Amino acid sequence: MIRSTHIAGLLVLGALAGFSSRAAAAECKASIDSTDAMQFTTKALTVPKSCKTFTVTLKHVGKLPATVMGHNLVLGKTADIAGIAADGMKAGAASQYVKPGDARVIASSKVIGGGQSTTVTIPVAKLKAGESYTYACTFPGHSSIMRGTLTLK
Repeated sequence: MIRSTHIAGLLVLGALAGFSSRAAAAECKASIDSTDAMQFTTKALTVPKSCKTFTVTLKHVGKLPATVMGHNLVLGKTADIAGIAADGMKAGAASQYVKPGDARVIASSKVIGGGQSTTVTIPVAKLKAGESYTYACTFPGHSSIMRGTLTLK
C-alpha cells in the first residue's frame, strides 16, 4: 500500500526534477540587444559545456532599418574575427555580410534592422575550453566596436 507521505514525496521530487531540467535548459540560451549607436548591450557570454547547442536571440532595439544600421551576430575564434569581418564586408548584403562557406565562422545570424530580432544557434561541440572566441557584427564598419567575448565553461 502506498502511503500519502510517499505520494507527497514523489510529487516533490517530480517537481524538483522538472525545475532542474528547466533551469538547465535556461542556461543554454541568451539574449543580446543591439542599438542604433552600434553597440551590443552584452559584452560577454558564458556557454556551459553541458549544452549541446547554445541559442542567442539578437534584438535590434533601435529604429533604423537594416539597410542603414543593420546588425548581425557572427561567432569565430578571436584570432579570426578581423578576417571574417573583412571577408563578410566583401560578400555584401546579399550574403548577410558573411562570406559563403567561410570555415572560420562557427555560427552567424541574418542581418536585422530596428525593431527586429533573430536567433543564432551555436553548436557547442565546435567550441573548445581555453580557446578565445569573439562575436561581432559584420555589417560594414561595425566589427571594430561591436564585439563581445564568448567563453566555454
